[in-house]
Amino acid sequence: MTRVLLGALLVAGAPFVMQVKPFAGCSDSPRPGVDWTACSKTRLRLVGSELDNGNFERADLSSSDLKSAQLKGAIFISADLSRTRLAEAELTGANLERAYAGRANFKEAHLPGANLHKADLARADFTGADLRGADLTKAEMSRTLLTQATLDDAKFRSALLVRTDLRGASLSGADFSQAIMMLVHLEGVDLSKTQGLTQENLGRSCGDDQTVLPAGMARPTTWPCQPEE
Repeated sequence: MTRVLLGALLVAGAPFVMQVKPFAGCSDSPRPGVDWTACSKTRLRLVGSELDNGNFERADLSSSDLKSAQLKGAIFISADLSRTRLAEAELTGANLERAYAGRANFKEAHLPGANLHKADLARADFTGADLRGADLTKAEMSRTLLTQATLDDAKFRSALLVRTDLRGASLSGADFSQAIMMLVHLEGVDLSKTQGLTQENLGRSCGDDQTVLPAGMARPTTWPCQPEE
């Protein structure tokens, strides 16, 4: 039947293009564009590897070492990156939507324009990371370290920020619309050019005399917070 149909198409002059669906190659060596979709790759040592545009959707990369790896445009949708080391990695434009990255190490990583929508980043370390224009909408950021991070124009819309540490971060143009904030460390932070902050969220956070507020907002009487026991 297939041969008859193919013959009819050729006789009729109709263009025939065979579509071949790519399959993930879990045994493939690491390289740019590698497809490890849904592969189990725990505890890998891939320091400095060239993995630009790789597909790691739903892959388990937990506890792996990807320090300084090249991962521009890589796809990590729903991937497990828990305790993964991504310090100094190049992740410009990467897609980490719904990724689980609890306790992951992103120190000084480059993530401008990255998609972290609904990502679980609890206790992850982004100290000194570049997150300019990153989408952190609805991200889980309990006890996430963002100290000294560049977060200009980042989107924290509807994100959960509990004991998140933003001390020393750059937040010009950052959008906190509808974010849930509790005991967020804002000591010494310049918030004057942020968007979407509410007086209620400020009152639930921790600032000090050095915290610069947006125009029209009052310094909460609860500041500074009591030290954690």
